[in-house]
Amino acid sequence: MPSSITAAYLARYRSIAEVADTAAELLPLTGAQRRFLITRRSDPRGRTDIVPLFFAFPRGTVDLPRLRRAAVRLAAHHPALRGSFTVLRGTPVLRLCEPSVEVARAVTDPDGAADPADPHFSDGAARAALRRALLDWPLDGSVLRLLLASAPDDEEELLAVALDHAACDEQSLGLVTEGLAIAYAADGDSAEEGDGGDDGDRTAAYRAAVELQLAAEAQAAGEAAQTHWAARLGVLGEADAPRQGADPAGSAWSTGMLTDRLPAVTGAARGGVFPALLDAVAAAAHHLAGGTDRTLALGYPWGGRPAEATPVLGCFLNTVVHPGPPGPPRDLDALADAWWDDLDHADTPFDEVVRAARSAGARWSGALDGLLTFEDLHRRPPLALDGVTGREVHLAGRPLPVPLAVSASHGDDLLIRLAWDRDRYPEAAAEQAFGTLLGAVRRHLNPTA
Repeated sequence: MPSSITAAYLARYRSIAEVADTAAELLPLTGAQRRFLITRRSDPRGRTDIVPLFFAFPRGTVDLPRLRRAAVRLAAHHPALRGSFTVLRGTPVLRLCEPSVEVARAVTDPDGAADPADPHFSDGAARAALRRALLDWPLDGSVLRLLLASAPDDEEELLAVALDHAACDEQSLGLVTEGLAIAYAADGDSAEEGDGGDDGDRTAAYRAAVELQLAAEAQAAGEAAQTHWAARLGVLGEADAPRQGADPAGSAWSTGMLTDRLPAVTGAARGGVFPALLDAVAAAAHHLAGGTDRTLALGYPWGGRPAEATPVLGCFLNTVVHPGPPGPPRDLDALADAWWDDLDHADTPFDEVVRAARSAGARWSGALDGLLTFEDLHRRPPLALDGVTGREVHLAGRPLPVPLAVSASHGDDLLIRLAWDRDRYPEAAAEQAFGTLLGAVRRHLNPTA
């Protein structure tokens, strides 16, 4: 009998692959990929979890037909971009097929105006067009979508590079921007679309990486991990009820965003950035929730390719859960020690973590009170098309799977963005929570200031 959720999944996958007519075209999914697929199928809004990047280019820079050829060529080199994530006989799988790419111009309003009902009205028509297009992502649509938008009088065009999260993690973003730039630069009038090279080798490398990841997940579901997570998360309780009158399905413009930039963290202090952010997010989430006395469940994506795997494009992360207790900011050294202990068990699949917490008495469904994502921009090359480097911009208004999400990007500075659900919390409360977050980060990273 399988000893873990991962082992049970692999047993089902292998039984299907053994009898499938096209077994060579079926690939297993990592734990994160399975969660994304199951979540979208059960979401009443039918929304796909996506990872978008946005770049501003001088008007006329981007040649759409050339970009389309480059995108198809890029996708042909990566199994995660030339397949469909589907469920076969109740089992999530990746079915290989043609490159799954859409390249199009997002339609702006004829008069160039944004929707006045959008609280981000001042962003302009191009941003509104991209938001609408991404909110309307088809449930079984393309894995990679490149959308260009501009209003008639804009001097810049905005390009969205968006991927189904099941095919993309932080490491994949760099592979996409670098690969797209290379394919665009190499394009010629006689270039053939879909030049996939040796598909067999690439598929074998991807399959090997996924199987190594699944082996790591199965290994991380053992007794030691169960004991660790039971002790860490047994105090979690039920999530607070949504605000009365909130639309459970969400609205198109239900998300707000606040941003600020702090100085880049250098030297040995860089090791304290993430635990400092964890504590700051906990403080902000407690403030936003009205000072609840329960311990909050905060999630953050973590992980990379297994050590033996090649750097294939895909989704090899796990959602690690951090308990955020009420009270004043904690000692950063103690925070870091606990965080490092958690990272020793970071491969434990999320469902196994929930099971461990509930075995210890937690009244927790697995719902998260907040999310923290962190990206080291030095690991992702910028998107350059024919020698022109796009200026990265950030769009508010994306739907959130949680009440509160904080994103931090560390490059020449530390850019911190807080997004919140407007159906739950008013803007004034979010602004106060953001102030709490920034204050906690500053105290942790520059305590003598």
